[in-house]
Amino acid sequence: MADAAQPELLEVRELSIGFRRYDRGLEQRELQVIRQVSVPVKEGEIVAVVGASGSGKSLLAHAIMGILPANAQVSGEIRYQGEPMTAALRQRICGQELALAPQSLTYLDPLMKTGKQIQGPYGSEEKRKRIFQRYELAEKAAKQYPFQLSGGMSRRILIATAVIGEAKLIIADEPTPGMTLATAKRVMAHFRELADQGSGILLITHDIDLALACADRIAVLYAGSTVEIAEAADFSAGPASLRHPYSRALWQAIPQNGFVPIPGNQPYPDALPAGCGFAPRCPQRTRECDAPVPLRAFRDGEVRCVWAT
Repeated sequence: MADAAQPELLEVRELSIGFRRYDRGLEQRELQVIRQVSVPVKEGEIVAVVGASGSGKSLLAHAIMGILPANAQVSGEIRYQGEPMTAALRQRICGQELALAPQSLTYLDPLMKTGKQIQGPYGSEEKRKRIFQRYELAEKAAKQYPFQLSGGMSRRILIATAVIGEAKLIIADEPTPGMTLATAKRVMAHFRELADQGSGILLITHDIDLALACADRIAVLYAGSTVEIAEAADFSAGPASLRHPYSRALWQAIPQNGFVPIPGNQPYPDALPAGCGFAPRCPQRTRECDAPVPLRAFRDGEVRCVWAT
């Protein structure tokens, strides 16, 4: 687990992402998809980013890696070991210090056998075999092409390409879909092991249970904004330990906690309210919630809420 006093390995602060698109005829406008996303990651810790589909989790990963589309408009800060994450810095650290396990299986090269894709420039045959054993992949898979593998096997191959170099910062974007629960737990245990050895892991996931089993901190996203950053232990302790109304609603929606839904839906990016994105669904809403709300330190965590408790 990371030391609370040590500096951040990765610092994302108030990141906003919009996309220029044609509206009517040749008229262009910007669609704001992410606004005010903040996520910190220290060496030796796993920070899980959770939230509903469409809350901006994968765009966060793409922004850090510098693989957003050309029409993306980005503001805010992304820093790596205190330095601004420039194109030159990304080029220097990608693959060796910074690695991505992407969500889409299309990131695998369809014309290259999987063994070569895993080893890359920073791996070795010995490391590749160890990872195959850990992820229960048969040796013959190293000589196969991606189209010859199942979805779950392809997912494990993608993760292997990211972890084989033991990068300082690993971004895992929804790494477990298509896996059995036992395999998913094995992957999470490997992430925990890498973090204990000093790596920082940014885990983007919809599976809160898996996240709680291995993460140190949880960043909760809603409608393209970070609404709370809390210790994983706060989620395990129950809703009274959480600060934001959405975080508490998310806790109550977990099956073992009653599977209690809340009225309404997450707003689409082109229909976001001016202030708090959760305000239209929040029972605590007042006029103060209709203005922009900053992320602030509160009860040993961070929260974006006027009425945090």
